[in-house]
Amino acid sequence: MSILPQPLRTALNRVAAHLLPGSCLLCAADSGSGLLCPACASDLPRLPAALCPQCGDGTTLGERCGACLKDPPAFARTVALFRYEFPVDRLIQALKYGHQLPLAAWFGARLSQMLAAADYDLVLPLPLHPSRLRTRGFNQSLEIARPVARALGLPIDPILLTRTRATPPQADLPFKERARNVRGAFECAGDLAGRRILLVDDVMTTGSTLREAARILKLHSAGQITVAIAARALRR
Repeated sequence: MSILPQPLRTALNRVAAHLLPGSCLLCAADSGSGLLCPACASDLPRLPAALCPQCGDGTTLGERCGACLKDPPAFARTVALFRYEFPVDRLIQALKYGHQLPLAAWFGARLSQMLAAADYDLVLPLPLHPSRLRTRGFNQSLEIARPVARALGLPIDPILLTRTRATPPQADLPFKERARNVRGAFECAGDLAGRRILLVDDVMTTGSTLREAARILKLHSAGQITVAIAARALRR
């Protein structure tokens, strides 16, 4: 993994992207046909074995965490690829703000390998509010969800779950205010009739946004809900 300062690495990567299409997004070394070189890909921060099976946060022995015991989310399980820290956070930012859309397919392909098609009936991406979608030009969660659905042979519905209220970015708020920020921000357009849902997003930090989305899905008769994310921020 590169030890160059971030500004210099960013500048070099921009040059490499134009001159060397087969260069690693993190260190600009030769990556062949991939987005990352083997060294950087193998060095991405993995999650520990002991995780809460429901929300994916760190626990001592893999038991349910105190937060899920005290206030259980509407989703039953969380599946995550990486720990949300450097340099995975840079990859997520490159996808969302640098329009590096091939990263969505890269995350989605690897996420699908952790999932079994027989466990789900429908894939739903976490939606963006229309105003943010217009600004960004795409929904990163949908771009990750598409290759997941394709690999598993599952239907995907990008419009069933909608975000009807624009909210300040969660990252700008203290943790304690995030649940209130997204309360009532989602709507579901139809009855899910017990279908098992795979709810896909890019990152989970406190889990407030995914909790609220899952709550709305349950109000519309969803069966078991599993959250699938590219990265999980751990609180311990």
